[in-house]
Amino acid sequence: MTKLDVGGEIVSPPRRKLRVSPLLAWVAVAPFAVWAAARLAGLDGAGRLSAAGVALMTGTPYVAAASLLAVPIALAARRPAVIAVAGAASVLLAAVVLPRAAGSTPTAGGPSLRILTVNLFFGAGDAATVVDLVRRLRPDVLNTQELTPKAVEALDAAGVERLLPYRRLEAGPGPSGSGIYARHPLTEAPDFAPEGGHNMPRARLALPSGPPVEIVDVHTLAPLSGADAAQWNAELAALPAASPGVVRVLAGDFNASLDHAALRAVLGRGYADAADATGDGLATTWPAGRRYPPLITIDHVLYDERASAVSTAVHTVPGSDHRALFAELRLPRSL
Repeated sequence: MTKLDVGGEIVSPPRRKLRVSPLLAWVAVAPFAVWAAARLAGLDGAGRLSAAGVALMTGTPYVAAASLLAVPIALAARRPAVIAVAGAASVLLAAVVLPRAAGSTPTAGGPSLRILTVNLFFGAGDAATVVDLVRRLRPDVLNTQELTPKAVEALDAAGVERLLPYRRLEAGPGPSGSGIYARHPLTEAPDFAPEGGHNMPRARLALPSGPPVEIVDVHTLAPLSGADAAQWNAELAALPAASPGVVRVLAGDFNASLDHAALRAVLGRGYADAADATGDGLATTWPAGRRYPPLITIDHVLYDERASAVSTAVHTVPGSDHRALFAELRLPRSL
């Protein structure tokens, strides 16, 4: 038999590189660039407190994640301008969102202050669950929103008075009522909230040691319309600034996220956000009790920046459309 040599060269067909038209790339990139600019400029209400703009801005963490998808599309277009805009939008959105998942080291060395806040959803939040949280977490303060007279009775029947014997309550129908329960004596302080909104009581808390503390139970109006958004903005603007003579804590349902300029303005008056400081700033609180997890973070504990946040956690309360938020703070030794 004769052995035959087979010659020749095997040539692979050239691979076609994915290309995207520049127009399609700009269509994919532009919304993220506009969103990043609006977020950085604080234009969630476009200067007229648009309810739609306020609502949309709560989705910034999701937009930041989605903006990563626009980068490979821009690269496929092979246009330096669209690549630069896509990269800048993604980086800027990440810069405002990712720090919420990175905690800071507590620096204050004074006594502990533990706070639990829960919106009871027209008083329907399960009182036994709330009192069980009080029993397990041992908060010094419980702030409640949408506290109805029947909810007050239910909390008392569940045993809240034995655990938190002091109170400053402004119960009311529907979403209007709020109330502060405390382990230590409370001294009533005058309200500050603008007319037309929910009750927002505040009180001085007499801790056994440490600096004086003031608690504000926050529940701003939900910005569901243009008029509501204007009221919401006015209520956030009316929240008292941090004070040299007291450690002030604002805790409750702000109906605002850290992506709203109005809430960042509150922080700019001498406060820090507890969940943001502990790396839990992306833990969502509303809407709870659905077949899907809560989507946005609108419940907060804001504290005088001379204090520190040690830990935070969210807890489900059956019957409520909000998760309860717990925060342990460390107060300064003195003022």
